[in-house]
Amino acid sequence: MKNTTEWLQKNPTLHSFIKDEGEKKMEQDLNREIGTQEMETLQAEPVAVMKASVEVVGEKGNKKVILSCKHPKKEELIKLSGVKYEKKDKIVTTGLWYNLDDAEKVRKGSALAILMEFAGCKTVLQLEGKTLATTTDDKGYLVFKAY
Repeated sequence: MKNTTEWLQKNPTLHSFIKDEGEKKMEQDLNREIGTQEMETLQAEPVAVMKASVEVVGEKGNKKVILSCKHPKKEELIKLSGVKYEKKDKIVTTGLWYNLDDAEKVRKGSALAILMEFAGCKTVLQLEGKTLATTTDDKGYLVFKAY
């Protein structure tokens, strides 16, 4: 078979079944009520950085540093990609965007550079193995604390 559409045309009964199941699933999703359980939130505690990665995110395809961390109250690793830091006498929160300067180095003064300097690291990879403080952003999500 050249493609899925051709195969489905040659198997109309199965195609009808798949379509019906898909419509049932969508109807179930659209008819879901509001639950009673709130999202689990982790308290701001120091976390151990286990893995650092640079990932492409968003429609524009920008790069962001994602740090997979071990939180003392969670079995699975959590992923953090934001930092709260002091800028011009204000506390600001921003993502760990991977911005490079003309020399292909992490841009000085960026949120990522501020976190790296705060942690005593010269490279993103050196963040692995570090224990870093966390705090919450305005929406209650954990971010690194670099002030």
